[in-house]
Amino acid sequence: MKNTIKVAATLSVAGVLALTGCGGDSDASGGDGTTLNLVGYSVLEQANKGVIAAFQDTDAGKDVEFKQSYGASGDQSRAVVAGAKADEVHLSLEPDVTRLVDEGLVAEDWKDNDTNGNCTSSVVVFVVAKGNPKGIDSWDDLVQPGVGIVTPNPASSGSAKWNLLAAYGAAKDADGSDEAAEEYMKEFFGNVAALPDSGRDATTAFTSGTGDVLLSYENEAILARQSGQDFDYVIPDETLLIENPCALVDGHADAAEDFMAFQKSEEGQKLYAETGYRPLVDVGDLEVDGANDPSDPYPAPGTLLTIDDNFDGWADANTKYFDENDGILTKIQAEAGQ
Repeated sequence: MKNTIKVAATLSVAGVLALTGCGGDSDASGGDGTTLNLVGYSVLEQANKGVIAAFQDTDAGKDVEFKQSYGASGDQSRAVVAGAKADEVHLSLEPDVTRLVDEGLVAEDWKDNDTNGNCTSSVVVFVVAKGNPKGIDSWDDLVQPGVGIVTPNPASSGSAKWNLLAAYGAAKDADGSDEAAEEYMKEFFGNVAALPDSGRDATTAFTSGTGDVLLSYENEAILARQSGQDFDYVIPDETLLIENPCALVDGHADAAEDFMAFQKSEEGQKLYAETGYRPLVDVGDLEVDGANDPSDPYPAPGTLLTIDDNFDGWADANTKYFDENDGILTKIQAEAGQ
């Protein structure tokens, strides 16, 4: 199943606040004026505005203020290890939280809950110029001569890893072997026009005229249309489910638990869904501007790959594909001079 959706580019680059220390600015609960430090990956910034505002309208959140920092997911995770203050992290992918677990900053049981540790989800899509002039509808189209690909750099960005594994998984399914998938990825990297630091930077590069196709989150594409720009995106017939983890950091203020509960609630998930995220719980009927069909905003792809079912989970996949010395995709990227 192929779907094309007109969308608009969100051009603002996420600001990063310089924060030090660990945990909240107050030991008090929300009613006593707590400030929560929220550290997130770059694409999340706009979506969190409505969620935070709605939480502050609740009894639990009425006196809670937020200090927010957004950037490339891997960079954000490393910043918390280095001392950036955080009550909650909401990052692009699980290994960026695992780093914090290994450092004793996040509890080992952070995934033991109804959402398996996730606050948001999406899928990998192709963003293309209005009218899709090069007819880019499938993974095979990405490796044709003259097609310039923009995707973030996996050394810093979580979204890059989702994108590259989606490409690898689709190629493996098409030809039935890892060898064929690796050959495909060599052609893929041969067509890469830019590897920006984050998903938001990649969107900015593409909308500034770099490349012919941007690999991106579906939610980033939908939010882009809502922001007033005009280009298209394609949900490929086979794509990968993106799951964005969230976790509380050691020493967090009590109000951080209330905020995370709100994020995962029906109300919180509906607000995220209205900015392009696929909801984790049933939110009832939903109208989403920027979707192909606003009344049916999140159609099921023909084949939906998952990290657990197709790549044996992030603990194995991150090492196998992205180890800085021996990762399969790391070596292919280096050999391509990217």
